Amino acid sequence: MDQVTWWRGGVIYQVYPRSLLDSNGDGVGDLQGIINKLDYIASLNVDAIWISPFFKSPMKDFGYDISDYHEIDPMFGTMADFDQLIDKAHQLNIKVVIDQVLSHTSDQHAWFEQSRQSRDNDKADWYVWADPKDDGSAPNNWLAIFGGCAWEWEPRRQQYYLHNFLKSQPDINFYCPEVRQAVLDNVEFWLKKGVDGFRLDAITFCYHDEQLRDNPAKPKDKRQGRGFSEDNPYAYQYHYYNNTRPQTVVFIEQLRALVNHYPGAVTLGEVSSEDSLATMAEYTQGDDRLHMAYSFELLTDDFNAAYIRQTVEELEASIGDGWPCWAIGNHDVKRVASRWGKDSTNTTMIKMLNAMLFSLRGSVCSYQGEELGLTEASIEFNQLQDPFGIAFWPMFKGRDGCRTPMPWEKDAPNAGFSEATPWLPIDPAHNNSAVDVQEADQDSILNSYRHFLQWRKQQNLLIDGDINFVDSHPDVLAFIRSKGQQQMLVLFNLSNNQQTFELDELTLSSILQGHGLTCGLQDKQHPETIVLPSFASFYGLLTN
Repeated sequence: MDQVTWWRGGVIYQVYPRSLLDSNGDGVGDLQGIINKLDYIASLNVDAIWISPFFKSPMKDFGYDISDYHEIDPMFGTMADFDQLIDKAHQLNIKVVIDQVLSHTSDQHAWFEQSRQSRDNDKADWYVWADPKDDGSAPNNWLAIFGGCAWEWEPRRQQYYLHNFLKSQPDINFYCPEVRQAVLDNVEFWLKKGVDGFRLDAITFCYHDEQLRDNPAKPKDKRQGRGFSEDNPYAYQYHYYNNTRPQTVVFIEQLRALVNHYPGAVTLGEVSSEDSLATMAEYTQGDDRLHMAYSFELLTDDFNAAYIRQTVEELEASIGDGWPCWAIGNHDVKRVASRWGKDSTNTTMIKMLNAMLFSLRGSVCSYQGEELGLTEASIEFNQLQDPFGIAFWPMFKGRDGCRTPMPWEKDAPNAGFSEATPWLPIDPAHNNSAVDVQEADQDSILNSYRHFLQWRKQQNLLIDGDINFVDSHPDVLAFIRSKGQQQMLVLFNLSNNQQTFELDELTLSSILQGHGLTCGLQDKQHPETIVLPSFASFYGLLTN
């Protein structure tokens, strides 16, 4: 794989460090735990890891509230540990992508602690401050994703500060040139450490409307949750003014100019907006913006061939020379085996879901545990850690169910994750899906995941070919990956029933084997028909 364009079609394995492996017996995963499991990660045949935040933090939002961008939180280890992690990952030919949370900090960051003291100190304009209305109420109607008003009163300044998430996560003022430079300096600090790129958290939230205009109300039938539940008041507004402002593109171009000084380093933006697909396209246009972006459009409950096709086609129609990244699971949403698989124990379905993700045009983020087919863990209210879930229980149970520790050994205490009580309980149902159990089963989801990704590396059409969808049965997702004169037909039966696909004017030259999945085959009596067993996949080369 080219060292500069490794990310195009690359598979990025997301590591949630708190839950991978605890190396020091405190119940929380850490950097040495990641180092310990890098050989395992390399065995998955992925190209990179994305590590969720490990920076110094009071952990009100579990690392997404950073109090020092340059320090490792002692919970996770030391800078020497991180240097060791980078070195070992690179020895294993694994790229290292780290989270950067640029739109906000912790309220315990030194910048904010100074900014909140007065209106005339050196950091006075580094955060988003606004005067109250004449009646003392908040400056406008903006809401925070995690519940309630997006403004918090600061008595020392007699002003409100903006927080799009928790009140302990104040928003940085990107209109301030010194702030933008400080943010870029932080990014370069990690580039100099040798990281291979950044996953940019909440990148659409960097700028706000300077006029502080109210967000308009959203009709009830238009309320959709993308990263938040539909009963959250946040869904009641069009978020035109508190995020996705036009100035964000200018900052993205400044960021890309910096990253370009480090060949092979990449930027991956997390996009959440009123039209996330349009924003993904806008943020990745040309060679001076983000290398790639992903959204929550495949992280929803919607699961059918028409929805997946519509989502991908809509992006393809507008992205031009931009590059997508797809994910069907991460640390913010219910695990895909529960969300799309309905807690199914059908391993064929889970194998098919992973293969489907790996076969779309673009790069891929695959969340730890998806290679095991882990389902959403059951967490009781008194066990919750996630402030999002605590605030919206019981209609929304938060994100803890997808963040529970990895099960390494079925019969070991705490499934081999830690010698101490884990920070979140391990679902007993996960023990039967532990790595040691699946290692010993050649037909396991884990071994299928490894096998398919090894096979995929030999299929250039799947890595960087174009994609065009083909009409099919409603339960069959059908598309053609093509490059030059080469064409590959790809089919997925998303149902538990046998389905068929008619080739019509398409002509097969060969059926591709070796991917290790339940495979569709040509009907012997009717060669123009592909028979797809339950949750089967099909890969075949076409003649022009």
